Amino acid sequence: MNADLITASATTLRQRLGHRAPKVAVLLGSGWGPFAQQVRDAVQVPYADLPAFPRLAIGGHAGQVTAGRIGDTEVAVLAGRKHTYETGEADGMKGAIRTLAAIGVQVLVQTNAAGSMDSSMRPGELMLITDHLNVVQRSPLVNEAGDKRFIDMSAAYCPRLRAQALTAAQAAGAPLREGVYAWVLGPQFETPAEIRMLRGFGAQAVGMSTVPETILARHAGLRVLALSLMTNMAAGMDAQTLSHAHTLATASASSERAVNTLAAVVQALEI
Repeated sequence: MNADLITASATTLRQRLGHRAPKVAVLLGSGWGPFAQQVRDAVQVPYADLPAFPRLAIGGHAGQVTAGRIGDTEVAVLAGRKHTYETGEADGMKGAIRTLAAIGVQVLVQTNAAGSMDSSMRPGELMLITDHLNVVQRSPLVNEAGDKRFIDMSAAYCPRLRAQALTAAQAAGAPLREGVYAWVLGPQFETPAEIRMLRGFGAQAVGMSTVPETILARHAGLRVLALSLMTNMAAGMDAQTLSHAHTLATASASSERAVNTLAAVVQALEI
């Protein structure tokens, strides 16, 4: 990613945001789009106006930054991400995340839609990610130079932020599940045999995003918190046929609870 593009994007964001100085960024995955409507004193900046940001081509991802307040917390909400399955490259969000760091963001809150591999965790439930499996074994840091690329991932999802999120969700009457998220490339859904393998590896949820952005955020010095919305049981765990349309429909039906829980969490974060 050309550093000049990041500088240009950061300059544009600062100009458009005016007095707003977000320390928290929220990256919205499939089904989480209505969260942007919760932002007060909002200003919108299309990804297309930010040269380091990706151009999106997947349903449910609007491609817009909305900056303002959730409660008393200043936020920059990113509606949509570039997925590795679109190009085969894992660095699609590199410019966006480095731009966020350049304007002073300190925490990245990620959201996604995922398949549940835990029979007790049903569609519509929310899971706080405690760790991940990079099943794809691809990194957005390939071709980076210097020792900084050897980033420590032992606490990829900040324990202190996770504790704050659990407390806030409990207080809001929407307790969170916790578990490990397995990243698979997609875009096809997994086979039942693959799900049995991932369950054996110790994962509770599976999806096609989030891990590259977590790596990029940690490399940029941001702390990370991540939430998964279960939109289906994983392949082989029930008789349902999986599709992206089904993912969006289930996410839409569960969005009000998910969005309200996310708002409670974001407001409670201590930066």
